[in-house]
Amino acid sequence: MKIKELLAQESLSLSIEVFPPKTESGFESVKTATEEIAALRPSYMSVTYGAGGGTSRYTLDIAKNIKERYGVPTLAHLTCVSSTRQTVKERIADIREAGIQNVMALRGDIPKGMEDTDRSGWDYRYAIDLVRELKAADPDLCIGGACYPEVHPESRNQAEDIQHLKEKVEAGCDFLTTQMFFDNNLLYNFLYKIRQAGITVPIVPGIMPITNGNQVERAITLSGSLMPQRFKSLVDKFGDDPAAMKQAGIAYATDQIIDLYANGVNHIHLYSMNKPDIAAKIMANLSDILGK
Repeated sequence: MKIKELLAQESLSLSIEVFPPKTESGFESVKTATEEIAALRPSYMSVTYGAGGGTSRYTLDIAKNIKERYGVPTLAHLTCVSSTRQTVKERIADIREAGIQNVMALRGDIPKGMEDTDRSGWDYRYAIDLVRELKAADPDLCIGGACYPEVHPESRNQAEDIQHLKEKVEAGCDFLTTQMFFDNNLLYNFLYKIRQAGITVPIVPGIMPITNGNQVERAITLSGSLMPQRFKSLVDKFGDDPAAMKQAGIAYATDQIIDLYANGVNHIHLYSMNKPDIAAKIMANLSDILGK
């Protein structure tokens, strides 16, 4: 099933992101975790690509296994940073051979040591370049893209960021998934602005449960997310108690999701960090709401 078809439905949905292993030795444990999450029957599952493409060889293996064994629609991530057109062409062929209909087109992280490299000679510099390539290679693919409620870290301001986002949608993105955020008001404000700008494709909010006090600093570094006082108080109170912090983090993420549903946001994406128990508890908290 194409993700854009699912997102056109009015019924509430919860999708889940997983990531492939970094090494072959970790493949079986990650495969088991992703299968346990697939058994929860989320609306679809996305499988990430890995910084610099380091885990790309396993992305399709995980996505194909989820789709074929559990019948869960899958979304395979694909990044293009520092890649050649030939490399991307081969990856697109692999995706099509695997029977995957949905691709998340991302620039990807700049590999370590290449931050200051002149990128003018790269075949792909931005995600929009990959979107155009995917659309040209297979117009039937359902293409997703990323967006940032709190502004992309490389944009000068939100107006510039939204303009680039509009161009990416016009190039062929069928839907957009947001970076994690911890204050729903930021998302509501963002949605108002992009609709005013003429961006009409579905927006899927990305929610990450912070269940460990040590995750907070990394989450801020990765996303630049604003931590509201309510969330800071939660970490201050429970951050040194692993069991309490896990429970509080699940409750906070659940509350975010319920608020989004209540305010007309029907489709939400959960960043699971490959933790089936956390995904299961959140889905259990939402069982009657989702009708599962």
